[in-house]
Amino acid sequence: MNDFLAALPHGPEFRFVDALDSLDPGKSATAHYLVRGDEGFLAGHFPGNPLMPGVILIEAIAQLGGVVAQSDPALAPLEDLLLTGVRGAKILGAAKPGEMLVLKAEVEGRLGGMIQVSGEVSVADRVLATAKIMLSGREVG
Repeated sequence: MNDFLAALPHGPEFRFVDALDSLDPGKSATAHYLVRGDEGFLAGHFPGNPLMPGVILIEAIAQLGGVVAQSDPALAPLEDLLLTGVRGAKILGAAKPGEMLVLKAEVEGRLGGMIQVSGEVSVADRVLATAKIMLSGREVG
C-alpha cells in the first residue's frame, strides 16, 4: 500500500506522510506522520518551543490528497500534480516533536485535471487542522 507514496513529487525531506493506514483508491485515505523533531524548520518555529507550522499541516493534507487522487484505478495519473488552492482552512492547534499526526483526505470531486480534496490532521483526540484544497495537474494523452 505504501507504494502509492511514490506518487508524491516531493523529496523525502519535504514529505509529511510516513505511511498509509488505509486507502480506498481514488476516494479516501488515512495516514500518519511522526513529528521527529529534527525537521529543519522546527529550529526556527520556535526556538526552545518547536511547533509544527500550520501551513505544513495543510501541506500534509495536500500530499495525502495527491496520493488518493493518483491512486484512482479508473483514471490515468495526472502529470505535474500541484497544490493550487486552499479554502476553508482552519488551524486549531499545533503538534510538537514526538507526536504522531493522523491524516485524513477525501476526494470530493474531479473535473479533468482539477481535484477538490477535504482533509483533516489530528493528534490523539485533538483536531489540529482542517481544509478544502484544490490540486491541479495535466491530463496525459
